[in-house]
Amino acid sequence: MKKIILIGRSGAGKTTLKQALRKEKIEYKKTQYIDWNSWIIDTPGEYVENKNLSCALGLYAYEADVVGLLLSADDSFSVYSPNMTGLVNREVIGIVTKSDLDNPIKAKEWLKLAGCERIFVVNSINGDGIEQLINYLSE
Repeated sequence: MKKIILIGRSGAGKTTLKQALRKEKIEYKKTQYIDWNSWIIDTPGEYVENKNLSCALGLYAYEADVVGLLLSADDSFSVYSPNMTGLVNREVIGIVTKSDLDNPIKAKEWLKLAGCERIFVVNSINGDGIEQLINYLSE
């Protein structure tokens, strides 16, 4: 299984996605620290929202095989700069979460603009897209 780091703003659905990928019971849990297990690195949203903390994401990305940039389908803006994936020496994928809340097209376009070539649209609550992401990470 490829090790993935989940990066996104607070409320993007990183921890819920982690629970869905691990087939755990979905329950709200605010990530307060870098949560590392055998194949998923869950990061606090504050690390992408605060430039003083964001350097930790770069360091932890070296521990992963894949960087997962998350955007919620109902986000009103993107936290990712255009072509930012060129700065990463790992494969970077886009993950649109909460696909049931809004149309995920806007979030997909923002992830493409950031440089993500492979984008997964998921819903951690009902399971849409989760198996496709697990299959990709199992390749």
